[in-house]
Amino acid sequence: MARTNIRAAVNDLVFSHDLDLHEAAERHITPDYTQRTDGHPLDHAAFLAHVANIRATVASGSIEVHDELVDGDRYADRHTMTVTNKDGSSFRMEVYLFAEFAADGRFRHVDETTLLLDGVAP
Repeated sequence: MARTNIRAAVNDLVFSHDLDLHEAAERHITPDYTQRTDGHPLDHAAFLAHVANIRATVASGSIEVHDELVDGDRYADRHTMTVTNKDGSSFRMEVYLFAEFAADGRFRHVDETTLLLDGVAP
């Protein structure tokens, strides 16, 4: 399996409404996946519930990766997400991300910090 990256993961998990959430998750995260965003931890089930809620409000969006580094099983990036919600509101957020890959190339753990650039925080 080829290694995932944040662009592919976010596009599949958040912006590809026609792709089943569990299929998207299977492509990009392990069953023991954990994530911590701005200090808030999520396990695999909580992460999927969170993404399902995001999908319910997001109409469209894009991700621009500014910096991306891979060293063995470690991954880091800085990216900007631009999101338009179904209610017409929008926001732009910069994200600083550090992650660990599993042996199969999927994300096992992600730590990220977000910075709201424009709009109202989700």
